[in-house]
Parts: sequence; structure tokens; C-alpha cells
Amino acid sequence: MSTELGILLAYAIGIFALYVIGYMFLVPIKIMLRLVANSILGGIFIIVVNWIGTTWDVHIPLNVFTAVIVGILGLPGAILLLFL
Repeated sequence: MSTELGILLAYAIGIFALYVIGYMFLVPIKIMLRLVANSILGGIFIIVVNWIGTTWDVHIPLNVFTAVIVGILGLPGAILLLFL
């Protein structure tokens, strides 16, 4: 194996390793961003339901438990909390 081919192979392996490491860091960030976006959207939904629901005495507490449910399940989780 010539030196140039060895260097080229080392660069290719290094670039591939950087890609794999970057992908391992990027996937959890995407999941966290999705959880944060779902939590914000669900929190807004809960606040709107509490604001509109004062007429009919409908109240959904906004706490860590409801935030986790809404963060994982999204808007369907907020609707589920409305029916519980």
C-alpha cells in the first residue's frame, strides 16, 4: 500500500468517524427539541383551556407531571389530560 493511499484511507476513516459521532450528538438534540416544542404547544393549549374553561369550571393543573405527559405525547396528550 502506498503512502498516499494510506493517507487517503486515514482521511476517509476520520471523516466517517466524525460523521458517526456528529450523528450520535444530533439525534438526541432533535429529540429534545421535539420534546420542548411539544411541551410549549401543550402548555399553550393548557393555558387556553384553563382560560376558556373558567366558565364551565374546567381546570387542568400546569405542573411537571402534565408537562411531561404533554412533552411526550404532544397535543394529543393535552387533549387526553382534558378528558381525565
